[in-house]
Amino acid sequence: MTAVAGASVREALDAAVDALAAAGVDEPRLDAELLLGEAMGRERSVLISDARVEVPASAGRKFGELVRRRLRREPVAYILGRKGFRRLELAVDPRVLVPRPETELLVELALELRPERVLDVGTGSGAIALAVADELPDAEVIATDTSPRALEVACGNAERLGLAERVRFAEGTLPDADSGWDLVLANLPYVAERDWASLQPEVTKHEPREALLAGPDGLDAYRAFIPECSGHLHRYADEMTGTFAVEVGEGQAPAVAEMMRTAGFGEVEARRDLAGIARVVVGRSVKVQA
Repeated sequence: MTAVAGASVREALDAAVDALAAAGVDEPRLDAELLLGEAMGRERSVLISDARVEVPASAGRKFGELVRRRLRREPVAYILGRKGFRRLELAVDPRVLVPRPETELLVELALELRPERVLDVGTGSGAIALAVADELPDAEVIATDTSPRALEVACGNAERLGLAERVRFAEGTLPDADSGWDLVLANLPYVAERDWASLQPEVTKHEPREALLAGPDGLDAYRAFIPECSGHLHRYADEMTGTFAVEVGEGQAPAVAEMMRTAGFGEVEARRDLAGIARVVVGRSVKVQA
């Protein structure tokens, strides 16, 4: 897209929307508004309220550059360098996945259970751990990831949001030295290799592949992790029953639920997202009386 000198906000947006729609972008109007707001340094709502304002030349050039990136199907969150998640604004880049709205189900479970100790596995940008720490100020939160580069992003978010003293980050999955989790949350890779080619270019061309793919059916990560997590919770659960919750892909909930039952979780349920998809599987360990 070529910026038009002297264009109004409405004209610049209309041109960008046409170009983005032609490129197959799902929400061309919203994306154009966000990008123009970034280029002009104005809130999207303010921008829309006075669409007759002329776009300054420097902002027009920047807008053109941002739109060209979006035409290459780079996610808006990476272009802006940030993504909202619940009450937080997180810094994001290609080292981490863009946080999805459905992941908020895991945070909502934490708010429901109000655990004292929470472990977030596969933290990525730190979205889950930081949201839990923000909304449950009395909880102790630890977050892990196998990617050192992702942990750099998560730690940076914690510092910027003033939550660095509330969340401890560690490389790996289950910290060997820690025990007694009331709640373990996990958002591990769950995309099946057979489905990769059908995903949007925003995902396949830009997001970290290692944080998405998990074998032929997308369940390899959970096959490996669920027995390990079950042992950890059962071994250390004391006064409070340990709970384990994972985000899954569409159609995967029954298989993951069966894995949890096989691993010894006494109570297993699936929770649906706003689209009606079984998106989170929850397992509760049952304390064995001595």
